Amino acid sequence: MRPVVNFLNGELIRKIYNEAQEVLCKIGIEVHNDNVKNLLLEHGAKYNEDKSRILLTWRMIRKSLVTTPNSFKVYDTFGEEVHDFFEDNVCFNPGSAAITVLDYETKKIRKPIVEDYQDYTKIINQLDNIQLQSTAIIPSDIPENISDSYRLLLSLQYCKKPVVTGCFSIESFEVMKDMQLAIRGTEENLKEKPLTIFSCCPTSPLKWSKVTSQNLIDCAKYSIPVEFIAMPLSGFMAPVTLFGTLIQHTAETLSGIVISQCANPGTPILYGGSPAIFDVRHETTPMGAIETMMIDCAYNEIGKFFHLPTQAYISFSDAKQVDAQAGLESGIGATLAALAGINSISGPGMLDFESCQSLEKLVIDNEICGMTFRMLKGISPNGDIPSIPLFEELLSEKHLLISDHTLKNIKEEHFVPSAVINRENSKRWEQGGSSTMEARAHNEIEKMLENYEKPQLSKEQINDLNKIAHNLFNYLPH
Repeated sequence: MRPVVNFLNGELIRKIYNEAQEVLCKIGIEVHNDNVKNLLLEHGAKYNEDKSRILLTWRMIRKSLVTTPNSFKVYDTFGEEVHDFFEDNVCFNPGSAAITVLDYETKKIRKPIVEDYQDYTKIINQLDNIQLQSTAIIPSDIPENISDSYRLLLSLQYCKKPVVTGCFSIESFEVMKDMQLAIRGTEENLKEKPLTIFSCCPTSPLKWSKVTSQNLIDCAKYSIPVEFIAMPLSGFMAPVTLFGTLIQHTAETLSGIVISQCANPGTPILYGGSPAIFDVRHETTPMGAIETMMIDCAYNEIGKFFHLPTQAYISFSDAKQVDAQAGLESGIGATLAALAGINSISGPGMLDFESCQSLEKLVIDNEICGMTFRMLKGISPNGDIPSIPLFEELLSEKHLLISDHTLKNIKEEHFVPSAVINRENSKRWEQGGSSTMEARAHNEIEKMLENYEKPQLSKEQINDLNKIAHNLFNYLPH
């Protein structure tokens, strides 16, 4: 039996959906892109009285929900299936995009460089419980106007896993699309075996910028999956109540679905987001707050109500160090997300309100992810019934350490963590040097970097990527 958690019932979800539709049809959305405005108008939308907002229709919304796929799959650079975003299938990715990293040696938060990104990709390639990579770090030594493209280039070169990414400009999309074609070969192959998921973020409240909305319809053109990352802030840029925030999140996300489906019906999407409450004491957006996690799990239920795959930024912490707060917030978030059945859980390794990445925390969070996967298997009988023979053997042998029942089931029943998790008694722990979890994680990182093997792309793929990289840097002013 798989354990589950719910925060809403069907009646509440329907009320949220109806209110969100009312908002979209009577208040509308602000769109800063003429291409997108015209697209919506062609499909039945209208201007409001002063033409400052686009009013959607109930028919547009419902039609878009019908044409949106209820699942899709992603594949690695070698074309092997990695994850099926179907029903309650869960996977993890680090999320993006951190503008700082936590330096293990100095314990200081600093700006990252390309070497940090390369180390990150080498590590994420070897973490079995984190299925997707992401363009998780923004190197400060790469010019801003090519940063999004260059991060994707590094990800494709150093890690075979599918990539969660996004564009910082309209022009970047073509370059990033061509990188994917360098791996897949043809547009048809890319459509059949998606390699990336692009994040597209509406601006709260109820607004789409020129860049993001253009990225959205560009992705739709090539059937590249997108995740909608609506970010209403309860009590600041959204109603203070969790219910009111859910109405706004639903409206903003539905508006993105309508745009994508008008551009290309059948475009795969993730019903996602990164909402938060607003802490007025410190003027911060605590992603580790329980209320933030509740919003995430609840909008996931709304996405499931629409029969759509889901995403959330949830399994990370607002802590500034790899400390007890980091473990507390990340562990609760990952557990709730898994129990809620969120299909793509973003956050491992992240600290400081989504702005910092820590490789040590990433390795620790990989263990948290592994524990949640064991939890989701639930409890079921595996040769336990009838139980009399098993207990007769126990009474006879005085233990079951090497019984057939134990040897058959132990690997499935018990999750065995890596050396990052210490399960020794205190005497052995002291004899081994009394290491901290962060130190053990760092030791694992050093081993992984030493043993790293670069994915072997074909010569043609490498040549095509190198050409794109060469052209990318040629665009820079000299």
